[in-house]
Amino acid sequence: IVCGSFLRGMAPKGQSPLLPQPKKPRPASALKPADSSASPGLQKEEKEQQEAIEHIDEEILKVEQKYNKLRQPIFQKSSELIAKIPNFWVTTFVSHPQVSALLGEEDEEALHYLTRVEVTEFEDIKSGYRIDFYFDENPYFENKVLSKVFHVNESGDPSSKSTEIKWKSGKDLTKCSSQTQNKASRKRKHEEPESFFTWFTDHSDAGADELGEVIKVDIWPNPLQYYLVEDEEDEDDDEGEGEEDEGEDD
Repeated sequence: IVCGSFLRGMAPKGQSPLLPQPKKPRPASALKPADSSASPGLQKEEKEQQEAIEHIDEEILKVEQKYNKLRQPIFQKSSELIAKIPNFWVTTFVSHPQVSALLGEEDEEALHYLTRVEVTEFEDIKSGYRIDFYFDENPYFENKVLSKVFHVNESGDPSSKSTEIKWKSGKDLTKCSSQTQNKASRKRKHEEPESFFTWFTDHSDAGADELGEVIKVDIWPNPLQYYLVEDEEDEDDDEGEGEEDEGEDD
């Protein structure tokens, strides 16, 4: 819900020279006291509208908080089932148009060890949320869980913090990505994307963190829609090959 003032204005349209010209506005000194007395009333009306909108916002947030609590058991059950599917999350991320743009080959290899993703909104959902990524033992880092927390303070200022990734020797994908980009830039104009894992160290603009919002709002509530994309593409490819074979037989 976007709060704001409702302003009205009329722009004069082009008029024919045959029509009477509009009268010039009277100077402010010629206005009657009754004309200016409406201003406080308008300000009061606008203030009341603003307060009503803020009240509606608060009520909507209460409903969202209640809904979040009710759906937690559903997401927990879904998470347990997903954990049994090999390579579920890496397939989901690779199939998502925005997330896949952030993934290099090494990122995909590391994400093969990702077994679970969880989003937890704070009790007061206006104040932020946390995203947890659970990993099996892997050759890239020591952490079992990588987390990123988004927080909004009482003044409305957003911030974020995350787990420090304990990279294994020679496996820091954020540094490897940077080195690859430097070499590639000398040979070609198009650079490789930065590592997905640089997201855990980027806190420059927490209020505009698109990846966090994509995971929280789009992927986590229904990851299956992206996991199945690859299967659908494979089926389309198989059908296309079958049609080509039939054409050759004819």
